[in-house]
Amino acid sequence: MELQLKEKTALVTGSTAGIGFAIASSLAHEGAKVIVNGRSKQRVETAVEKIKAESGNQNIYGAVADLKRVDQVNMLIQQYPAVDILVNNAGVAQPQAFKDISDEDWLDIYEVNVLSGVRLSRAYIQQMLNANWGRIIFISSESAVQIPAEMIHYGVSKTAQISLSRGLAEMTVGTAVTVNTVLPGPTSTEAISNFMKATAEQQGIGLEEMEEVFFQNMRGTSLLKRFIKPEEIASLVTYIASPLSAATNGAALRADGGVIKSAF
Repeated sequence: MELQLKEKTALVTGSTAGIGFAIASSLAHEGAKVIVNGRSKQRVETAVEKIKAESGNQNIYGAVADLKRVDQVNMLIQQYPAVDILVNNAGVAQPQAFKDISDEDWLDIYEVNVLSGVRLSRAYIQQMLNANWGRIIFISSESAVQIPAEMIHYGVSKTAQISLSRGLAEMTVGTAVTVNTVLPGPTSTEAISNFMKATAEQQGIGLEEMEEVFFQNMRGTSLLKRFIKPEEIASLVTYIASPLSAATNGAALRADGGVIKSAF
């Protein structure tokens, strides 16, 4: 399927690893000009070169910015003032008992998971509307629907992304701009790998057994019963980023492995 992305410029935040990297790589393979973002210059440069080598696409660029910092978000916007596709993927998650989550922790997670998307969408949506074409995509989580007790602040921030996305979509009436949210399920990323290793060590069991425990006790509703590959999330995002997805707008699209017990 030709996704018609060869003339499009895409900014993917938090894209040096995990789901973000897979999305950036997938868009690059489709011929899009891709801007890779991360906090570390070395990680950004490494990701850029890897995507160039694997895709053969040389139109891959870096944007070093910590999206929790307003000044660095503004610098990123100044560096790349025009994009056709914005993928708000940057996010943080920290398992923490509710009683231990301080005001500062709540504010920190909102700065990255919610306000980074607010600031970047605010910077780019009007030009998309003026051009009568654009895509804004938020990478939320199944935790937005089934709030995890072990990190309530994370779940709440992901719910906020769905509301933000739907609100922005209401601004696109009658245009070829779309705003959607993708809800991944438990995905094999650097963060989840570290979490699984630490939890396995605490419980004195191996990683394979820990995965079984995870899908039995923590995500027992999963139909997939395995961690999703980042590339499996990226495939959906790449389609939603393309002109072929014109009829999908204001939607919360699940790639959750069936974790959410709902058909809607």
